Amino acid sequence: MSKEVRAPQGQANKLLGLEIVRFISAISVLFWHYQHFFFVADKATGFVREQQPFYSLFSLFYDYGNYGVQVFWCISGYIFFWKYRSALADGLVGAKKFFILRFSRLYPLHAATLVLVGVLQMVYFAQQGYYFVYQHNDLQHLLLQLFMASHWGFQQGYSFNGPIWSISVEVLVYLVFFLGLRFIGKSMLLNIAVLLACVAAKWMKIPSPIIDCLAYFYVGGLAAAAAQTLERTKWLRAANWLAFAIVLAGPALAYTGLARHDWFVAAFLLGYLPFVLFLAAREVHLPQRLHVWGEAAGNMTYSSYLVHFPIQLGVAIWCAWQQRPIPVHSNKFFLLFVATTMVAAYFVYRYFELPAQNAVRRRMSTSGRPGDPAGRKADIPPVQ
Repeated sequence: MSKEVRAPQGQANKLLGLEIVRFISAISVLFWHYQHFFFVADKATGFVREQQPFYSLFSLFYDYGNYGVQVFWCISGYIFFWKYRSALADGLVGAKKFFILRFSRLYPLHAATLVLVGVLQMVYFAQQGYYFVYQHNDLQHLLLQLFMASHWGFQQGYSFNGPIWSISVEVLVYLVFFLGLRFIGKSMLLNIAVLLACVAAKWMKIPSPIIDCLAYFYVGGLAAAAAQTLERTKWLRAANWLAFAIVLAGPALAYTGLARHDWFVAAFLLGYLPFVLFLAAREVHLPQRLHVWGEAAGNMTYSSYLVHFPIQLGVAIWCAWQQRPIPVHSNKFFLLFVATTMVAAYFVYRYFELPAQNAVRRRMSTSGRPGDPAGRKADIPPVQ
């Protein structure tokens, strides 16, 4: 990454571990969505999970890659509470500035990929008579997508660039986050209250991704608040060792008989991820080259999240035009898909996403300076 957009060395080191966790989660999403290549209309045909490329090596990602969404929500909560908690509660960042920072970070790439997928889906529909994977590509869902409201409860299903659904949900959580800090305060009791409300809603079997997002976002925020509270106390070392022990013991628990229950994975992540992020946010000292690569990997997560489906759609169109099947079981094809997505994500971030973000902020008279309480490192979005 260019020197002028990189955060100061101390700050970057502080969050580098989170960047790495984000990147691993982004890769897990690519594994999970690889099944899209098997789709005919909105159903996977001839899909056998165990027959996907490198399954024996990456079965964890293939089986549970969809939970990358929860990981991103939790990371986002950690970062937002770390960077904004005091700034919002103390009135240093107002509603307008908060909105502009979020809008400039998320909307330009969303709008661009929405248009791209809309055009490609029309081409695919002309070929096949149905859309690729996501079928609800009508005017109603286009309007929802334009307002980033594609998963607020008004939808009939996934539409256009489907993975944006998790960002749509988090937009509402940003509103709760802002209002809570501005009008209630920054006490950790607020996080606990939100978590208890989410648990109660799940116990009452209220199905809503907004509730799920709130829970993971606020438990991530609770971990950040705890880290800030402990940072300059004598208890920090003990807290680090406790978190380390829990992180090590967690996988053993996950592979017990409890893992057979449907509720287990989500509940496990809700309790486990805060300790992972607490450790990941510790000081990380790496050689400069590795540091730059780690930061670049973290920067690519949002772009990889939004470009991987258009790439899949483009492949499907090409193969249909060539009248040949997608080589879904080929190891080389899988590696090519992942490599193409990562390369595209890097260039999209560097030559579109970041310049568009800066242009919007200049136009709307705000700043994304690294030293700003609401600067670039606060603008780490979640990804499915």
